[in-house]
This record gives sequence, C-alpha cells and structure tokens, in this order.
Amino acid sequence: MEKVLKEKLFATLPNETSLELLPEIQQELTSLNASIIVLDDYPTGTQTVYDVPVLTTWDTVDIQAELSHKTPLFYVLTNSRSLPAQQAIQLAQEIGANISQAAKATARNILIISRGDSTLRGHYPEEVFALEGPLGLEGAVHVLVPAFWEGGRYTINDVHYVEEKDHLIPASHTPFARDAAFGYKNADLKCWIEEKTAGKIKSDEVVSISLTDIRDAGWPIVLDKLLNCQANGVCVVNATNRQDLDIVVLTLLKALQKGKKLLLRTAASIVPALAGLVQKPLLDHEQLGTKGKGGLTVIGSYVPKSSAQLKYLEDHLPLDYLEVQVSHLLGDLREQEVSNITQRANQLLKENRHVVIYTSRQLVAGSNDVTSLNIGQKVSESLVEIVKRINTPPAYILAKGGITSNDIATEALGIKRAWVKGQVLAGVPVWELGAESNYQGIPYIVFPGNVGGEDALYQVIQKLTSYE
Repeated sequence: MEKVLKEKLFATLPNETSLELLPEIQQELTSLNASIIVLDDYPTGTQTVYDVPVLTTWDTVDIQAELSHKTPLFYVLTNSRSLPAQQAIQLAQEIGANISQAAKATARNILIISRGDSTLRGHYPEEVFALEGPLGLEGAVHVLVPAFWEGGRYTINDVHYVEEKDHLIPASHTPFARDAAFGYKNADLKCWIEEKTAGKIKSDEVVSISLTDIRDAGWPIVLDKLLNCQANGVCVVNATNRQDLDIVVLTLLKALQKGKKLLLRTAASIVPALAGLVQKPLLDHEQLGTKGKGGLTVIGSYVPKSSAQLKYLEDHLPLDYLEVQVSHLLGDLREQEVSNITQRANQLLKENRHVVIYTSRQLVAGSNDVTSLNIGQKVSESLVEIVKRINTPPAYILAKGGITSNDIATEALGIKRAWVKGQVLAGVPVWELGAESNYQGIPYIVFPGNVGGEDALYQVIQKLTSYE
C-alpha cells in the first residue's frame, strides 16, 4: 500500500452530493431531544466546533448541570489517551456511570461520542467496550468515523489516509503508526479492527459504508446497512467532506430513533455535523481578544510535525525561545531546570516579550508502552510546574500537544469549564477561560501535535501577535 497523489485518487471517487441536509438533521435532533456528550480522549477534540462548553471534570453534579440546562452539545475532557489501558478502562466505566446517573436524574436523553485520534491512536476498543455496561448499551454497534479533513485525514475504500502536501499516505506508513504506546500495522480499517481486537472481530465481519453507498445510493441504503449491523458489530465509515458525513449523520439519527444501539468512536469532523452546526469562519485577531502584552507558548509535543513547525517558527519569527532539557527533567536536575526556565520566562513576560518554551527534540522513549507514557507524564508535570510558577499574566497561552494542553489546562490554569470560541486555524481550537481559572477571559489555544503544515504554528502566533 503506497502513497498516492490526492488529486489522482479523488478523481476516481463518485461525484459529491449537492443535497442540503442540515434542516432535516436539525429536525431529527429536535425529535431526538438529546444532549450530545463528547468524551474527548485528548483536549484537541474541540477543533471543529464553536460556542460550546468543555468540562475538565466528570462529577455527576457537573454533568447533571449541563443536562438540566439542556445543553445541546458539550465536551468532557478525559485525557484517557495519556493513561495506561487499565486506567483508561476504569475511567470510562466511572464516567459512563456518572453520565447514566445524571441522565436519569434529569430525564434527559443522551447521545455519546467517544472522540479518538484521527491518526488511529488511543485506547480502542477497550474504553468503548467499557462504556457499554454503565450506559446500558451492551451489544451496541461501534461506528468508527476517523475522517478529519480539517487536518488532512480521509477514509477512502476503507483505507485511512494522512495528507502530506500533494499526497495521501496510508496511516500505517506515517510516524503515528509507530507510536510507542499505540502503534499499529494496518491502514485498512477492517484489518485495523481485527488487529486492535486481537482477532476477536475478523476483518470480513466489519461492515463498511462506502463512498458509493453515501454518494450514489443515498441515505436509505446507508440506513439499511446500519440497521442490519449485528449486535457487538463494528461499522466503518468512509468520508472525505462534510457532505458525506451529513448523509451518515442523518442515518445515524434515524437509526437511533428506531431504537438501534450505537456507540460512536470518531475523530472531530463528524461532531459539528451531528450537532447540526453551520460552518463558521476562522477567528481573526480582533475576535481572539489578545491585548498588547507578551504571550506564552508551551510545546511538549515531540512528533516530527511539531518539531518541523517549531523549526519554521524559529526561522521566521524573532521570539524568545527557551529549551527545556528532557534528560534533566527525568533525573536529579529537574528542579534546577524548572527553576531556571521559570525565572527567564517571568523576566521576558514582564518585558512584554513573546516566549516559546519547548522540550528538547530528542525523543526519550521507554522500553514499553507503559514506561513511555510514564516518561511523557513526567515531562508534562514539569511543564505544568513551569507554567504554575509564572506570575506575569500573558496575553494568551498556546499549548502544543495533547498531554501538554490537557495538563496545563487542568493543573496549571485550574480550568473546570471553558468556552470554545472557535478555531484560529483549521483544526486548532481556542478556549476562553472561565471565572474559576487563574487567567479568566484570556484565550487558550489548544494546538494538536499532528495538525497543520510546517508553517501552521507560525501562522497562529502571527495572528495572535499581529507580527508582520
């Protein structure tokens, strides 16, 4: 399976549909009368929505408050991707039980999305199976929708691709497939399911909704496929744009109305379609609300894309760059390293300078997935400590990488409920911090490690700072 020219592969696909389904989707949502709850395994999942709350806690009382107000869509940030598998399973069971209790107390219907990575990393199928019992969804069909075109992720002929410049690369041929904790060998989603379930679900048992089904046959055929999925089965969805997912969403809502048990494991693109949101332009400098002070960027992500974006930023913007030595954080020099970086960052921010704190780029991996996750957690804890000790309020805070942005949000900034304003760049969400946080009202940019071209970080900081 080799990389292909995007233009060449797209030319072979059925013609895109021109149907306008949003009014019908909104009507189905009204009939369903449910709150959509997105359980986000990384804080980056809000990258396609706007004007929605995101919770960083999952106590029953917090979930119940949203359901009582009939919040149509909200996120619960679990950050389970940063946990070992057993802890992720236990967390899913706990959150599922809390949601179930809150739903019963408010008599509110719910629709659950388990938001996973568009490059196929994360605890699937374990945490999705763990949700079934507490939510009363035993035997539910898992609907897998990893398409995320805002970040260049497409599913075509059951193969999941990652866009790089003019080409589409099978996900199994990218660095993401070599992830120390969540590596995999297959980009064909049917085979990927067999791989991830250790053969319990065979590739030929997986149901596929093809682009031909979606674009030529139409939603009645797609609905028929969904309704005929066997209990405990898996259905994979091909998609390259919003129109494809509008058709899929319409059938999902109709299937739910007919009593079909479904659990969705998706990337971010399907969420606005499922919530009936119209598309919104990117936020501009004025809407971001940054004032004339220095800003803070923290880069913990170590994937090659993040490193390339950091290099481009260094080459093109005269900011103040502070490197944190990861080897020091893992040994006796941790406190000295944290103290030195904090002192320098505070001084620069007092001078209204824009500061970029980043971890050294040499990957330090453990001997297995658990030790690799533990190393990542130790590094993140140190970055949190640095941000906690910064006593000069910045104009904005940008965190790059999932673990980094989660831990800074919850532990350094004290966020419990934030408001998603929109996106500063395709796939890059902006949160407005709530009253309980350390920096109420300032923009917090959650920048995924695997999104954008090499100039993406440069574009965002240029927009935040109005650098010419």
